[in-house]
Amino acid sequence: MCGIVGYAGARPALGIVLDGLRRLEYRGYDSAGVAVVCDGALLTEKKAGKLANLEKVLSERAAEDPAGCGASPIGIGDGTTGIGHTRWATHGGPTDRNAHPHLSPDGRVAVIHNGIIENFAKLRAELEDAGVTFTSDTDTECAAHLLSAALTDLRAAGQPDGPQLLTAAMRVVCQRLEGAFTLLAVDSAIPGAVVGARRNSPLVVGRGDGENYLASDVAAFIEHTRDAVELGQDQIVLITAESIEITDFEGQPASGKDFHIDWDSSAAEKGGYDWFMLKEIEEQPQAVADTLLGRLTETGEIMLDEVRLSDQDLRDVDKIFIVACGTSYHAGMVAKYAIEHWTRIPCEVELASEFRYRDPVLDRSTLIVVISQSGETMDTLMALRHAKDQKARVLAICNTNGSTIPRESDAVLYTHGGPEIAVASTKAFLTQVIACYLIGLHLAQVRGVKYADEVAAVVDQLHQVPDKLRELLGRIEPVRELARELRAESTVLFIGRHVGYPVALEGALKLKELAYMHAEGFAAGELKHGPISLIDEGTPVICIVPSPVGRGMLHDKVVSNIQEVRARGARTIVIAEEGDESVVRYADHLIHVPRTPTLLAPLVTTVPLQVFAAEIAAARGHDVDQPRNLAKSVTVE
Repeated sequence: MCGIVGYAGARPALGIVLDGLRRLEYRGYDSAGVAVVCDGALLTEKKAGKLANLEKVLSERAAEDPAGCGASPIGIGDGTTGIGHTRWATHGGPTDRNAHPHLSPDGRVAVIHNGIIENFAKLRAELEDAGVTFTSDTDTECAAHLLSAALTDLRAAGQPDGPQLLTAAMRVVCQRLEGAFTLLAVDSAIPGAVVGARRNSPLVVGRGDGENYLASDVAAFIEHTRDAVELGQDQIVLITAESIEITDFEGQPASGKDFHIDWDSSAAEKGGYDWFMLKEIEEQPQAVADTLLGRLTETGEIMLDEVRLSDQDLRDVDKIFIVACGTSYHAGMVAKYAIEHWTRIPCEVELASEFRYRDPVLDRSTLIVVISQSGETMDTLMALRHAKDQKARVLAICNTNGSTIPRESDAVLYTHGGPEIAVASTKAFLTQVIACYLIGLHLAQVRGVKYADEVAAVVDQLHQVPDKLRELLGRIEPVRELARELRAESTVLFIGRHVGYPVALEGALKLKELAYMHAEGFAAGELKHGPISLIDEGTPVICIVPSPVGRGMLHDKVVSNIQEVRARGARTIVIAEEGDESVVRYADHLIHVPRTPTLLAPLVTTVPLQVFAAEIAAARGHDVDQPRNLAKSVTVE
């Protein structure tokens, strides 16, 4: 889940690489480093902590060496080939010595890496037996030493120096590695070239004019070009200022998939907000609208993005598993209620990290719906592959076009939420829920459970949600005030029933992620089976109340649960729809949301909880966008 950037061109590489790292810091911020090829030398700097620490060191170096590279051995200067890395630690702690790049013993080769090399212990032992001394605790350093050795062997075999030598050496390394990795490397003896390789980890090429880029995310180079190339699995790419050459791990010519990036660089900026997360919360009405855009054809049929399943395949489905992690898992829990209600197909929701280890019963009639914002979530990817091995059909919900999970699925529905920079997901959750609803409606229609006009009626209700979200966000300030008032609390509990239960879980997760508080979500009916013992005088309990329209019994049960916790001293914070007067007397704080059908209610009831968590975190002095110990894209198991 690290951020990686590479550049080959005519401009000074350092500034371009650093700018790319700034846009990718959400992928990891334990340490950062750069390597620039300049005047036949490889000049590097790396530093633990956030990117600002590295930039400070580089500024000090520039002050000591204003003439740039060539004038002093400590300057990075004007080299036009470079790579950079921002790290989320896996092997080895977040220290200077474990920061990337990692170098060959002679200091000529630099390597950066995203992912985990699963056989690194065996490789390290082999290298140490051969006399290699390691200077870090990382798995990545193995790749640096292997690449250096491969270059030496190829040169000894008579292969001339040049960009193709770097590709050939990377091929040798990739054939030794197991696991998930994206590697970028430069060699000071081969100026003007950067080589990259990927397996089970993201890497994209940016195509410029007289310059080219490599990165783990298009955000790194979007300021310079919107023309990109999606790399396939087990491919190596060599970039120079004028060329992009792609081969597979066997050395055969290969091709990527060209695509155009349809969002601009301003989408990755804060837009005047203090935090990216606040901006992304405000973007949710548009994100929902974009995800719904063009989904209903003139004949009333739901359209997915990529479908490699026939209608008969979908009619044959007799069980559905929704598989996801974290916030995406909660979106799947919401979806279960809607999908079962609309399709009458049994639907289970599974944690991706547990799925393949419990030996689930799957066959050709099982549909697996995998949900991942990045499309690279390793737990989810491994669950997908297990399902494919069992001959199940897989449908992916993803926000990242061209990522691994969509590519390996039988059908795809993209959430058009745009980039989500803050680590804690907000608009990803809402757009994933929308996508799940669309899949449920599509299945119901294909199977003949719902007619086109019934599907259109639900889609019309969904199209009303963006305006409801704008209305809600326009009067959200009391939630912020309440959050600031409760910032010193040690515990907050959340309760809900039906679709309100996963909303309670998501609200608690956001508070844990951002404010580092003890927060728990419960199915409200389970309180009397144990958790009610947690209630003490003044304990804040956030209660998600369903609409009284159409589901009066469900509503009344939740109101009874509110009375139970209030009788034991809880401070009740009630989220209920406008016009619901029955909850007023039981609410110490009442948050009204627009009236929405029960199955769709999570689209509005979740938003106040997002704002609440972000505001408490800010009030407690925490980094809202980059909470400790977390990373945006979890590409390791």
